[in-house]
Amino acid sequence: MTFYSFGDKTPLVAPDAFVADNAAVIGDVEIGAGASVWFACTLRGDDHKIAIGPRTNVQDGTVIHVFEGKHPTTIGADVTIGHNAMLHGCIVEDLAMIGIGAVVLDGAYVETGAIVAAGAVVSPGKRVRAGELWAGIPAKLLRPVSEAERAFIRDNALHYARRAAQFLGGHVRSVAPRRP
Repeated sequence: MTFYSFGDKTPLVAPDAFVADNAAVIGDVEIGAGASVWFACTLRGDDHKIAIGPRTNVQDGTVIHVFEGKHPTTIGADVTIGHNAMLHGCIVEDLAMIGIGAVVLDGAYVETGAIVAAGAVVSPGKRVRAGELWAGIPAKLLRPVSEAERAFIRDNALHYARRAAQFLGGHVRSVAPRRP
């Protein structure tokens, strides 16, 4: 099963959002229109709310959680969250990108159009300003986001929304593997 209630909280998922069969979506979680939650992701809204905006893609292996009673996790529209990222009690605004394996911790805030580089760790309470690229452990400002990177973020969100629609439309199905 993919969806689990927790107490009186049950996930709310837009009809055109894609959630992979082996993802776990638990409790107070809302997934917006055209969004996608890919294989082996866990979104656990047991202690606070998780909100995923329209056309946002949460890629394979990502974990999203909250900080009990203090920090929900809110992710805006058209956001790309790379494979195996971890978001915990943070805010990510529209058109931002969280790189593969990045970690964004309690109370951190990633503004519109910002990028957290692959493998970076955004410390609790840090603010990644609009249009900034942060990298490293702990993450620090590296440079401004380029226009090409901004375009990539927009294009990637649309790509994943189209791919999610393909998965929902039956372009993928469970099969037995081919044998030589």
